[in-house]
Amino acid sequence: MNVKSIEKKGNEATIVVEIDKELMESGVQKAYMKARKNIMIPGFRKGKAPRKMIEAMYGAHVFYEDGLEEIFPEVYEEAVVKQDVKAVGRPSLADLQISDDNIVTITLTTETYPEVTLGDYKGIEVEKAEAVVTDEQVEAELDRMAQNVASTETVERAAEMGDTANIDFEGFDNGVPFEGGKGEGFDLKLGSGSFVPGFEEQVVGMAAGEEKDVDITFPADYKADLAGKPVVFHVKVNKVTVTNVPAKDDEFAKDVSEFETLDALKADIRAKALENAQKQINSAFEQACVEKAAENTTVDMPKALVEAELDNQMERFGYQLQMSGYSMDAYAKMMGGDMATMRNAFRPAAEKQAKINVTLAKIVETEGVTVSEDEINAELESMAKQYDLELEKIKEMVPVEEIKTSLETRKAVKLIVDAAVAVAPKKEEENKE
Repeated sequence: MNVKSIEKKGNEATIVVEIDKELMESGVQKAYMKARKNIMIPGFRKGKAPRKMIEAMYGAHVFYEDGLEEIFPEVYEEAVVKQDVKAVGRPSLADLQISDDNIVTITLTTETYPEVTLGDYKGIEVEKAEAVVTDEQVEAELDRMAQNVASTETVERAAEMGDTANIDFEGFDNGVPFEGGKGEGFDLKLGSGSFVPGFEEQVVGMAAGEEKDVDITFPADYKADLAGKPVVFHVKVNKVTVTNVPAKDDEFAKDVSEFETLDALKADIRAKALENAQKQINSAFEQACVEKAAENTTVDMPKALVEAELDNQMERFGYQLQMSGYSMDAYAKMMGGDMATMRNAFRPAAEKQAKINVTLAKIVETEGVTVSEDEINAELESMAKQYDLELEKIKEMVPVEEIKTSLETRKAVKLIVDAAVAVAPKKEEENKE
């Protein structure tokens, strides 16, 4: 194989390669062997037609493009890898010429990894909030815990605000039942605002077994067919229950935790909430640092890198949907679009992440970031433990180069974050200016 020329322009490379006859012949023969089982020629059983006969009928070079596909790995190694052409994605065949003596010359075009010029990535100023937990947040968590251990009791009295009324109901528009207006055995928390305004107030005062008509006018911004309409709901109360929430005191603390006093429980809630808040702030700060470093980077991003990142993001999102019982197609339709619409929605995030990726890779190169074999082994062991798999199985599943790149990237992120200068967020008044 002879690489005749390589022309680089921006993020593109054009490579002209002359292929050895023997190599080309091996590819053509493989292509013929794969294709012949589907070819039928008069006088021969299906799949038994000689190659020369097929070539005579369809052209001497009928198998050449498929043959080229068969030997593409060897061509790629010689024309791209050994020539230090940093191709992004798969090269395209731009031209194929066959001389009179059957010498094959191909022209490949490919996008190449871009030139990356780093901007400031050390000592950059990034806003970082202070972790704060308010008394209201602590009380809200105590309320949640109290609700979890609350008990319910059926009462033989008229319903009051705060009670739960189990009701049957049916709505009528000018005496005609309307779609979606019927329910049976529905638990309605009075005062929750979950029903149309005015409905819950009219259930107050009704006791178990009581029925009545409730007059309601739907809001003007309700769904079109009922917006602004006066309707009548026939309501029957099946039972009335009250929720008994325990008092938040030392006994409550003993019942719901390992602590002896309410103050100790509050202190624990505050400490855990503060820890979680700090983790979120640290994560947001790290992301902001990396994004700012990427913003300072100058690069002409190849489309192939963006498309590859877009593929990754779509794949991850598809997996999340699958875990929730949805498919990508179904979700796209549910959102009023199709797969193309969804892909376009992900594109801005993919473009941002692709630039972050090349920035971090350049920092790894510039700073001489390295990863030891011990670090790689420790990461593999951690993954095996996380996924409850044998270490050897993880080694089979995950390429070492992928682990190495991931660890290098993490070190680059840490380098940026450790050198960053955290500044207090601007106040709202300053932001408005």
